[in-house]
Amino acid sequence: MRSQMPKVLHPIAGLPMVCHVIRTAALAGGDAFAVVTGNRSQEVQAAVEAVSDKVSFYEQRERLGTAHAVLAAREALERGYDDVLVLFGDTPLTRPETLKRMRRGLELGAEVAVLGFHADDPTGYGRLIEKDGELMAIREHREASDEELRINFCNGGIMAFSGRNALDMLNAIGNNNSKGEYYLTDLVEVARERKLKVVAMEAEEDEILGVNNRAELARAESIWQSRRRGELMAEGVSMRAPATVFLHQDTVIGADCVIEPNVVFGPDVVIGEGVTIRAFSHLEGCRIETGAIVGPFARIRPGTELGENVHVGNFCELKNAKVGNGAKVNHLSYIGDATIGASSNIGAGTITCNYDGVGKYLTEIGANAFVGSNSSLVAPVRIGDGAYIASGSVITDSVPDGSMAVARGRQANKDGYAKVIRDRAKARKEQAK
Repeated sequence: MRSQMPKVLHPIAGLPMVCHVIRTAALAGGDAFAVVTGNRSQEVQAAVEAVSDKVSFYEQRERLGTAHAVLAAREALERGYDDVLVLFGDTPLTRPETLKRMRRGLELGAEVAVLGFHADDPTGYGRLIEKDGELMAIREHREASDEELRINFCNGGIMAFSGRNALDMLNAIGNNNSKGEYYLTDLVEVARERKLKVVAMEAEEDEILGVNNRAELARAESIWQSRRRGELMAEGVSMRAPATVFLHQDTVIGADCVIEPNVVFGPDVVIGEGVTIRAFSHLEGCRIETGAIVGPFARIRPGTELGENVHVGNFCELKNAKVGNGAKVNHLSYIGDATIGASSNIGAGTITCNYDGVGKYLTEIGANAFVGSNSSLVAPVRIGDGAYIASGSVITDSVPDGSMAVARGRQANKDGYAKVIRDRAKARKEQAK
């Protein structure tokens, strides 16, 4: 990855890959998780603990193969479980349904279940050799015969095995190979020697994609995004150009919403039913209620809550703003650290001046208020219910309910003075030549 960050912490849809794996295992019925780490284990531990409190951690101090890594969690295996599944922290796209099928295979009598996939190009992959519905061996590409090389059913690495014999079989794996390492794939041979049933199960190739570089990370992100878009559209969300919409792993969007092209969802966004998000908008940390319209070119930042039928228009930015039902902020405005009452209208170019270089302050705007275009509201300040702010005003004092405030310099017209100004400008230009 060429990164200071541990590989398994690189995110897919904003969630570290290893956390995707933990969540998938939990959805497949897992009730205890052992994470085997290498370098920078504390960073991995902190990330995993943020998504599950059922995890124990073990460190593989020497890199002596995949079976050796599993045995680093010997203490967890000794507790005794019905099923043991070995997953990889850099393989984030496996589906819970696939793991459930593997567990079902164990329930039906298999001692070991290996997950495989059919590859268009199997070059480099270990081949799964089957006979009469059972898995006979996993043959590495470099060791396969010409006949075996024609097989395109390949080993995906993920494995499930019965908990009752787990430690005994893992302890039986040797390291008599060119690298002197202990390979988990040898578990198949161990089980076959003991006349135990071993099966191979198929998954889509995308489910077993391992991420080893930035290009594969981008591919995994693309696959995840495509899946999630498909799920949302199946639940009643319309997307005009799905490939241009980017979701976070926790994005919630209600039925009958319309998401236009080039919309990005950051973390912690919940959108009610019938909302329209127009093109080129960016949302994070916000709640949007039924019937609202946002964008185009809107930025909705953390702490913002938009009520029912709120309109937020083009080139508006809202941060930590509570906007009441039916209110409108339609053009070129910044609303930060503010509350806006129901049915109020915020004119184009309005700014809540919430920051003085040291602290943040609140602007309160009541219900049915009207704020004219190009107004600056200097917080802390309150605009009362039904109040009217004249365009171009700089409001520094609170405005009572039902009042109108005008805070701008008085206009003065000087007849004929436009020609004087132009003549002076032309003279200066001539002198400069």
